[in-house]
Amino acid sequence: MTSSELPAELRRFILTSIPSVPYLEAVLLLRADPEEAWGASQLARRLYVAEQSGAELLALLRASGIATAAERPGAIRYAPAAELRDLVDQLAAAYAHDLVAVTRLIHSRIDRRAQQFADAFRFRKE
Repeated sequence: MTSSELPAELRRFILTSIPSVPYLEAVLLLRADPEEAWGASQLARRLYVAEQSGAELLALLRASGIATAAERPGAIRYAPAAELRDLVDQLAAAYAHDLVAVTRLIHSRIDRRAQQFADAFRFRKE
């Protein structure tokens, strides 16, 4: 499966709602164990990122509606709305089937933003 073979709705979701591969991995971790309350340090250890990155991911997951606050202070739990849950399920299946296509699509978004930033500093003849 290539990124062009992904359903249009899923491609749009990835390009507009998945900012990075660690974010995607965090979503999939929460999805795999929806009853688990995830804290920043626990998430960071599982993703092999700094604890600060884990805390940022927790905040992003809550803000995006993928997760909600858990009973334990500072922790979150997987709890997306039904329509979002369906997209995450499709994304999990696509990622399991073709990790490379999904990660390339995520990175294409990042590459495009970097190029736009670089273009802002390009000298132009006027």
